[in-house]
Amino acid sequence: MQTIAAIDVGSNAMRLVVGRLSYEDKLETLENLRLPVRLGQDAFSQKQIREETVQLAVDAFIRFRKVAENHGAERIRAVATSAMREASNSDMLCDRINRATGIEIETISGEEEARLIHLAVSSAVPIKNKRAMLIDIGGGSVEVSLSQGGNILSTESYNMGTVRLLEKLRDKPAKLPFDELVREYAEAARYRIEREVKKKKIDLCIGTGGNIEEMGQLRKRLFKRESDSAITFEELEKLSKILSQMTVEERRRKFKLRPDRADVILPAVIVLKMIVKAARVNEVRIPKVGLKDGILLDLAQSLSAAPRPSRRQQVWMSAMLLGEKYQYDGAHSNLVAFLAGKLFEQTQSLHNLEPDDRLLLEVAALLHDIGHFINTIDHDKHVYYILQANPLIGLTSREQCIVSNVARYHRKAMPTIQDENFRALPSKDRSTVIKLSALLRLADAMDVSHTQRARSVTIWQVKNKWLLKLGGVDSLSLETWALEKRRSLFQDIFGMKLEIENS
Repeated sequence: MQTIAAIDVGSNAMRLVVGRLSYEDKLETLENLRLPVRLGQDAFSQKQIREETVQLAVDAFIRFRKVAENHGAERIRAVATSAMREASNSDMLCDRINRATGIEIETISGEEEARLIHLAVSSAVPIKNKRAMLIDIGGGSVEVSLSQGGNILSTESYNMGTVRLLEKLRDKPAKLPFDELVREYAEAARYRIEREVKKKKIDLCIGTGGNIEEMGQLRKRLFKRESDSAITFEELEKLSKILSQMTVEERRRKFKLRPDRADVILPAVIVLKMIVKAARVNEVRIPKVGLKDGILLDLAQSLSAAPRPSRRQQVWMSAMLLGEKYQYDGAHSNLVAFLAGKLFEQTQSLHNLEPDDRLLLEVAALLHDIGHFINTIDHDKHVYYILQANPLIGLTSREQCIVSNVARYHRKAMPTIQDENFRALPSKDRSTVIKLSALLRLADAMDVSHTQRARSVTIWQVKNKWLLKLGGVDSLSLETWALEKRRSLFQDIFGMKLEIENS
């Protein structure tokens, strides 16, 4: 049995969960702890965290460390979200915490945050055969994800978290009351949500975050419901009216809310109501899990002997949706990805890359032509910018940079240190990009006509050279000609002559 702990460094509070992983790989929660350290109040108003708040954060981590050690936790993973992403002195805070406790904080993207929340939700609610919308309302941002078949289809992060809204609207001179200001601010996101949902029916709407859990409890008390695990659109409307007619102090006293909940509950209700209306759903399920639970589950899965859920399936679905968004040639792109994967597999002894790098090559191959959406001229440059602006769910930011660069160099220019995007990569990643680009150029040449005549590829070493043979239908003379033109990067990088055999 192994004891592990997860820490969520949020914008409104910090949370710890300690769990025990049994020999049967079952995860049992031992303790939950929430400490009201509001990093977002400083980050969103001053762009840096004040010394007073820094000390509160350090003290919170010292306490978390003690609680985790009391339970015998062997591994601790801490992640930070919106406030730490934006604070100019977040590195200093992470260093102070690390020196005081030995705990390293990982600042994650909105996409990784959505993935971890989705992991927590899927463990608590059967969503595998549903089209589900997941709404997480945090202090700094609101994550809205669409899921189908147990995989995230898309995720959008909106800068309208509750603490952020408080700070943005606190001192604004306006005739409108606070709740109307929140509605006006949140309205801009409604069109994006409606566009994302379109006409496809949402089978299940799920809400996470402390504010949504509080809404479920208020629903139960105010409207005499049996359960606090759901709230309807009608109940959200009623709750919004009740809360907007009360001061923060009145909410705190009447509903026995914590001070750091009483001020943010109204904007949270307004934002949730707006999203629910845009999605055309009537009820929000509240499973009472969140980011910290997803972090703990992810850590448990990394330590478990059982096979992990397929990351490839999640990344591939995300990549295909991005390809469709930018009107890629699906038949061509899938064939190039298939052929690139075969080249990777058969040249393992030559490139010595990691198995995970094959997925990065195949994703770059799948999306290498989406730059045509902007302009056919320099589409190899345009694909880089598109991939940098559209994170693929399941890839780390490092992996995303590799994919972007491999796709960037699928034709014409060689990878060079003169290019800022390539120069910014660590030395090891530059080497990976160069090798994968050489393979992608060959794979793309095999379907240069976009007619899918090539169906297979075999590449093998004979003494001090490599031979490549295409298999397919009809004449492959055009594809062979393209391979002859594009083999130079392969030869330069690997220092091996490449001969193309006539098919």
